[in-house]
Amino acid sequence: MATPGMTVRKRLIWLAAVVTVLFLSVIVRVGKLTIVDAETLVKRGQAQWTRSGTVTAERGSILDSSGGVLARNATAYIVSVSPRNVKDPEALCDLLCPLLNLERETVLTKLQNKSYASVTLKRQVTRDTVDAIRDLRSEHPQALAGVAFEQDSVRFYPGGASLSHVLGLTNIDGQGQSGLEQQYDAYLAGTPGRIVTEVDAKSRALPDGKSEYIAAERGSDVRLTINGAVQAICERAMRECLAVNNAKRVMALAMEPDTGRILAVAILPSMDLNDPPRGDLEALQDGMRIQAISDVYEPGSTFKVLTAAAALDAGVTNPSEGFYCSGSITVDGDRIRCWKNSHGAESMREALMNSCNPVFTELALRLGTDRLYQYFGAFGLGRKTGVDLPGESAGLLIARKYVKNVDLARIGFGQSITVTPLQMLTAVCAVVNGGNLMRPYLVEDVIAADGTVLRHTDPQVESHPISAETSAVMRELMEAVVAEGGGRNGQAAGYRVGGKTGTAQVYKNGRVAHDVHIGSFVGFAPADDPKIAVLVIVDEAQVAVDYGGTTAAPFAGQILSESLQAMGVEPTENENREKTAVPALKGLTVSQAAALLKEAGLRYVTDGEEEYVLDQLPAEGAQVYKDSLVMLYVSQNPPPQAEEFVAVPDVTGMSIAEANRLLTSRRLSLTIVGTGLAKKQSPQAGAFVSPGECIQVTFSTR
Repeated sequence: MATPGMTVRKRLIWLAAVVTVLFLSVIVRVGKLTIVDAETLVKRGQAQWTRSGTVTAERGSILDSSGGVLARNATAYIVSVSPRNVKDPEALCDLLCPLLNLERETVLTKLQNKSYASVTLKRQVTRDTVDAIRDLRSEHPQALAGVAFEQDSVRFYPGGASLSHVLGLTNIDGQGQSGLEQQYDAYLAGTPGRIVTEVDAKSRALPDGKSEYIAAERGSDVRLTINGAVQAICERAMRECLAVNNAKRVMALAMEPDTGRILAVAILPSMDLNDPPRGDLEALQDGMRIQAISDVYEPGSTFKVLTAAAALDAGVTNPSEGFYCSGSITVDGDRIRCWKNSHGAESMREALMNSCNPVFTELALRLGTDRLYQYFGAFGLGRKTGVDLPGESAGLLIARKYVKNVDLARIGFGQSITVTPLQMLTAVCAVVNGGNLMRPYLVEDVIAADGTVLRHTDPQVESHPISAETSAVMRELMEAVVAEGGGRNGQAAGYRVGGKTGTAQVYKNGRVAHDVHIGSFVGFAPADDPKIAVLVIVDEAQVAVDYGGTTAAPFAGQILSESLQAMGVEPTENENREKTAVPALKGLTVSQAAALLKEAGLRYVTDGEEEYVLDQLPAEGAQVYKDSLVMLYVSQNPPPQAEEFVAVPDVTGMSIAEANRLLTSRRLSLTIVGTGLAKKQSPQAGAFVSPGECIQVTFSTR
């Protein structure tokens, strides 16, 4: 039997053991809290007694070659709210949801979780909307308690849809999604800052609390090779080209031949970068895709320039060599037709002027696969150009070991091979600039916020496909194509132009579509010392005659003439080419118009078989070279009172000055609503109105 003393001792031992275990547990717990979990607990504590916000860095601007702003940041705001301070969620929704265009249920769900010190309701809110919310808060302080504003930014593109494919887009967080915005995001983005403020349990700033502010660092500016004036000229020309040809897509690229500097990229249709179709994924992706470098096409007869250059450089022909075109040529049992029944006897020079398929078939066969493919490699075909844009394609060449004679024959005149538009223009520049294949580029300088040039691009020679002597001969031959051959419509008033037309096949569902084509024209000027080269592509024009000489060449000539003047290149009149004024033809019958054109020394083509002339290109009074081609747009019925009515032009996308200039030239006046770029007009484009009629145009900056 245990004595009382033993019992007491056992109890003391057990008590000591329990106390020891508890003490050790406390030590372990304190150690865990102060050592293991210290960092996590400090962060939790800081989160409870401080409110942290990000200071958005101002994204750098994108500028054209002269410093004009193409993309910049505009001030916007983040609207947030503290769920803990909201006393009446329903009242808050009644006031804010209509202003912010938010779903009521979404806002109520955010307000239910009181554990959050702050929740974001909407980003990139305009100053006007924030001012309206401030006014409401002063009228309803209880309902809008806890609503706060933080500075944010939104990307703004002054040109709207201009250069949209190349500039690209940013997402709501200011990260580049496409185009230059994506390619140069690391330079443009900048470094975000931070602000930390001490708050009470209800996330209200303490009157005597401390705050810490770390300033954001602005992103760098990116200055492009894009010439603002040339870009505007190309945009205007392509708007007219799209409307006149009722085409699926049109494109104009302009480049400085000696350097590879890209002067302009105009692709239509395009999207307004300030209001992209984010709700329509297919339309958004199409608007973000840079077709000039991502899409490939069969170049057609413009490719004959490369075949001719290779054949001359290799010595397998010369400009005066005689050929005979019977209308077709047979290669390995396959009959390859010329576009004309027969050209008869012709020199190599005349074959290029006539765009004769059999002659270029023979030249390709003379060169042979190995030699022709060596030239292709030197011209940059089958590989990416290296332009500083994302999403570039390499084009498609049949693998050399699989090339048959019939393939080689078709490649000679631009079939059975695909290129990107930029590849084609870059290769032609190498033909005419003395024989240097230049790497095309868009970004001239990257400039830090303090003015330091972080990166500068110098012209880079990729290869020397042909000799300077061959290049000089090709310039003369291509000038003859425009002066005397099928490229007459590409002439530019006051300048000597060289160029080549092309009409390529369109494939649909794996088969050649015979009702539509891709018309193109590649040209350069001045012909003896090229300062600018232009490629115009018209995809699936819905007109009766959709050859490149009629759909693309006139607009290329317009771009060359206006661009050279804008670049300060003095016109050089050629006395051997006489000019004449285009007569007024609207409202006449086709036979009457034909007689007037013949008298003026001009040729014509119609877009159908109807009797009356609805419109014409070039316009009445335009000065063109004799023997130029005039396009007549015909109708079964004459335009209503043709002498008394004028057609309303399309001014959407233009500035107020541009719209006013175009309308005034059509004897119309302008009524202005808003500021910015033209978004809609009344009456619509194409309507017939009386001279002097007021056209109401709504302009907007968004």
